[in-house]
Amino acid sequence: MKGAVKKIRKPKPWKHTQPITKAELMKLREEFWDTAPHYGGRKEIWDALRAAAEADISLAQAIVDSAGVIAQNNDLTICYDERGAKYELPKYVMSEPTNLVEES
Repeated sequence: MKGAVKKIRKPKPWKHTQPITKAELMKLREEFWDTAPHYGGRKEIWDALRAAAEADISLAQAIVDSAGVIAQNNDLTICYDERGAKYELPKYVMSEPTNLVEES
């Protein structure tokens, strides 16, 4: 029997280690997605996770379901593919921190 499908949601509000601008956040995300596939797992799963992270929640659910991703946490911070490979996503790719600052 398959485990219950988790309803995806954005992570709970969180704070970055220091206040961060939108541009810095986008750079962090870009660097993560560029390097993530090198940590193992399948490129198509990483691509699906990125698409889900950048989509709104209802679409994210469909993307994850169709890619066969198994979410351990419903904020997608820990997922597995059907082969059991683990994918860890930092909160900053899923949502913005509460201490996001405006560019000056």
